[in-house]
Amino acid sequence: MSENIAQTMDIARIMSLLPHRYPFLLVDRVVECVPGDHIIAYKNVTINEAFFQGHFPGAPVMPGVLVLEALAQTGGLLALSDAKEDFSNKLFLFTGLDGVKWRKQVVPGDKLELHCSNIRRRMMLCKMDAKAYVDGKLCCEAQISAAIADRP
Repeated sequence: MSENIAQTMDIARIMSLLPHRYPFLLVDRVVECVPGDHIIAYKNVTINEAFFQGHFPGAPVMPGVLVLEALAQTGGLLALSDAKEDFSNKLFLFTGLDGVKWRKQVVPGDKLELHCSNIRRRMMLCKMDAKAYVDGKLCCEAQISAAIADRP
């Protein structure tokens, strides 16, 4: 697809690009993706999430590392959205996190809005700026580095 045209992705398209499945698929929909530039996606957070059973009983909070994982999955979708080759035998793997900050808790009922933009991409290495919001308020931010690697 053209790099200048914004795309959307439903769950079927997301699942065709990412290997993650329940309970670890943390992106529900992509509302805007400009390949090679940026992506905006969301995750609807419900009390039915498996992690809320133990984090924390009586005061459910989405684990911060899972907010980062949702951002990484969103970044993976951005990296794979303009793929000119078949990535079905590849995995998108963290190689680094910089400047991670959690600003606000994410709780059941929240709609987690996930933003990633490319800082640079060289061959199979990616670096992106990632931010998560709930109701327009920043929840988490980080610079994510990742590699596209062969699936074992």
